[in-house]
Amino acid sequence: MLALRYLDIVILILALPVFLAADLPMLGYAAGAGAWLVQRAIQIVLNRKAAAAEDPRTVVGITAGSMFGRAWLVALTIFAAGLEDNDAGLAAAVLVIVLFTAYFTVSMIMRPFQQDHSEQPS
Repeated sequence: MLALRYLDIVILILALPVFLAADLPMLGYAAGAGAWLVQRAIQIVLNRKAAAAEDPRTVVGITAGSMFGRAWLVALTIFAAGLEDNDAGLAAAVLVIVLFTAYFTVSMIMRPFQQDHSEQPS
């Protein structure tokens, strides 16, 4: 289950040889991979902070702020790579789309298994 939960990171690692073999811009890989890893780290930290919060407004604020901030971080990183080299920006964008698709799919599949069943009546 752990490998499935981090399938996006596994794909990110497997993408490096693809980038090298296909002679794709390494700036694109570095930008996409760097932005993805940073935003995932931010997500983990802020999700823990939101889970520890008791005020629902705080939870919503942390969660929403995290989503918007991480999206902007990734978008601006791709944009910056594209300003340097159009092919690098495209490669970074495609890499992030693949990673997001894997992450989103796995999170939708795993969601029912992560629910807290302790509040349900027995």
